[in-house]
Amino acid sequence: MNISLLQTNLYWQNVEKNLFNLDRKINSILSTDLILLPEMFNTGFSSKSVSLAESMDGNTVSWMRDIAKKKQCAIAGSIIIAEEKKYYNRLIWVKKNGDILHYDKRHLFSLLKEEEFISRGNQRLIVELEGYKICPLICYDLRFPVFSRNNVEYDMLIYVANWPTVRIDAWNTLLKARAIENQCYTIGVNRVGIDGNGVAFNGQSQVFDLFGTKLLEGKENQDMVLQIETSLKDLKKKRNKTNFLKDGDGFLIQ
Repeated sequence: MNISLLQTNLYWQNVEKNLFNLDRKINSILSTDLILLPEMFNTGFSSKSVSLAESMDGNTVSWMRDIAKKKQCAIAGSIIIAEEKKYYNRLIWVKKNGDILHYDKRHLFSLLKEEEFISRGNQRLIVELEGYKICPLICYDLRFPVFSRNNVEYDMLIYVANWPTVRIDAWNTLLKARAIENQCYTIGVNRVGIDGNGVAFNGQSQVFDLFGTKLLEGKENQDMVLQIETSLKDLKKKRNKTNFLKDGDGFLIQ
């Protein structure tokens, strides 16, 4: 499967400018099966700005559907969604046929009081694409291995993020750890630039295989499109040979 990661600067609370910028980058992709965008890709991480929230029929979701149709691929990233008088940091997954799936961020970033403005999700999403079972999550979820745990035999973990430079060592370490412990491809898509709060982001979007080998990494502080070809056959062959997952403890998340 061919996957495209957009490691890009995000314009603070400017939906029109962000979508225009992403359009240009996506147009440069000749062929792909999946396009991955950062967390809150249309606004930057701005949980307080619920005035920027859109509906599932809004401009950004419509834009994503247009991209999926035009490029004949799936596309995913998170935005703020307003629904039934609540707000969610929602990962939108659009299939190439225009069908929409979603996952609402479970772990809200208390350091910036995200929980005061955003409602928490509870259910993971497992998506099937090109034979893969994929579990897409959002940024802060990366710190919580129980929720990320591979108890459904998924093949790929994805984290879309606004992960700041000041804590980038944790990003690097935890992405590798999630790949090893879950015996899956693990992908982290992070932004670059400085947001409206003066927080710096240096990218380092990455892809790891099931043994924690780094297959791809975005250059620090560079706005770029990264592409990688993954092999489901190779993943399953290596997983079946070791099969560490069968020895895990059983428990439920409340």
